[in-house]
Amino acid sequence: MMTAPNKEFEIVKTDAEWHEDLTPDQFRVLRQHGTERAHTSPLDKQYTDGEYVCAGCNSPLFSSTTKFNSGTGWPSFYAPIEGSVDTTVDNSLFMSRTEVHCSRCGGHLGHVFNDGPKPTGKRYCMNGVALKFVAQ
Repeated sequence: MMTAPNKEFEIVKTDAEWHEDLTPDQFRVLRQHGTERAHTSPLDKQYTDGEYVCAGCNSPLFSSTTKFNSGTGWPSFYAPIEGSVDTTVDNSLFMSRTEVHCSRCGGHLGHVFNDGPKPTGKRYCMNGVALKFVAQ
């Protein structure tokens, strides 16, 4: 299991347990740091009021009030719910990026970039398969 180094998470499961609880695509993204293809998640164009929660542990991660259309093909937000995510450096793919993961279970969610809208200037580019939407 690949997660943030030197971090203990509230939710800890074996790979076998994660396989039981997640779809194959969710497991590949959340537990193996995979990426879904752009424009494949219905959550990219979801703009109903609600919360986006971790598909691995149901922890609230993002509010619909911070969602915006980045044009990238992945659900994007300018800020997470406070304390809901952690970040680490990801040096894969011959570049350095900031990886975003769930602070409760360590699941890989996506990456954050410094080209988002005000007020934060951040673009939390998330894999839709790593999220579930809960309407309010």
